[in-house]
Amino acid sequence: MSNREKVTAFLELAWVRNGIIGVILFNALILGLETSPTVMAMAGDAVIALDRLCLTIFVIEIALKLYAQRFSFFRQGWNVFDFIIVGISLVPGAGAFTVLRALRILRLLRVVSVTPSLRRVVEGFLKALPGMGSVFLLMSMIFYIGSVMATKLFQDSFPQWFGTLGASAYSLFQIMTLESWSMGIVRPVMEVYPYAWAFFVPFIMMTTFAVVNLLVGLIVNSMQDAHAEESNKQTTDYRDEVLARLRTIEARLEEREHSER
Repeated sequence: MSNREKVTAFLELAWVRNGIIGVILFNALILGLETSPTVMAMAGDAVIALDRLCLTIFVIEIALKLYAQRFSFFRQGWNVFDFIIVGISLVPGAGAFTVLRALRILRLLRVVSVTPSLRRVVEGFLKALPGMGSVFLLMSMIFYIGSVMATKLFQDSFPQWFGTLGASAYSLFQIMTLESWSMGIVRPVMEVYPYAWAFFVPFIMMTTFAVVNLLVGLIVNSMQDAHAEESNKQTTDYRDEVLARLRTIEARLEEREHSER
């Protein structure tokens, strides 16, 4: 076994993978503590040292992967994701790069790349994006039509909610989320325009109960498809492994028969 194969086998050990997950979660806790002035005043040096220790472990892990996989490392999307996240953490957080210090919490997202179940969720979501594009286009059309109608109907009496196209779109978005939509917006509007329900109720039915549920359905179906593909791949790999073992056994039996003759 070559050194590269030994490094790959080491990184795939269960305790190594679980250890990396533990470091990621611990580092997320450390980054949260850095936001507390009290904690930083009491143990700021220790917190910063622990953060640097976690970052060192991440850099070593990436370096080992680069050594073992060479250029094939960048052919896997999750490897590129990890490389970018760790690379951002290495940029000095001073001057024009001060905003990058806040991005260090993105290290927590590395849990997704090292956890197969979470990867399936993200991959299913990404596979749903093409179908979601059509749904978002439909929702955008509904919102645009609704915003134009609401602005023309209610802008004179309620300019704070429907005075402009943008204000109307935001108010309709609030209504779609069902956050204070009735007592906060719709009922006050109905006191001036009693038949305003004829506009708001169909809008809620089309967006909240129809389009949004369609979007959720697309995501769920994509995740189920991704899970099914992974299960099929595992079944295929297991079948190939069994067949390979059977061929090996068959070859050994044939050799024994020849030797006995």
